[in-house]
Amino acid sequence: MLYADACYLGKYYLAEQGSEAVRRLLRGQDVLCLALGQVELVAAFHRKAREGAIAWPAFSTLVRQFEADEQAGLWTWLPVTADLLNDAILAYQKLPAAVFLRALDSLHLAAARRAGVREIYSSDRHLLAAAPHFGLRGVNVIPAG
Repeated sequence: MLYADACYLGKYYLAEQGSEAVRRLLRGQDVLCLALGQVELVAAFHRKAREGAIAWPAFSTLVRQFEADEQAGLWTWLPVTADLLNDAILAYQKLPAAVFLRALDSLHLAAARRAGVREIYSSDRHLLAAAPHFGLRGVNVIPAG
């Protein structure tokens, strides 16, 4: 069981730098992600189409593939609960001023900690840098380059 944020799930579907490394990591794993990651993922597909990186028919194909994978149980979505929101709020109260952390990333980190994993997989440098403040090891399997 491993926790991957939405940017890693996006690399599972999109052909971009680091996608193969992410696919190798996720293949055959029980992958956990915050339920809001579903929206983040489809938003990323939409951004790629809006920016012209993929054609609009490809956007529709990606959404259908994601929906099929969702129906097949490929991903395990962790709910956003009042306790999780409170965990994220409390984390900010202890976070050093120098640590930059977006709200949704704090929820991913809090969800990973609540799920009992020791590592969180992402390519988001801010999330990875904040991971130790949640008792997690941030891991990026994408080679630099």
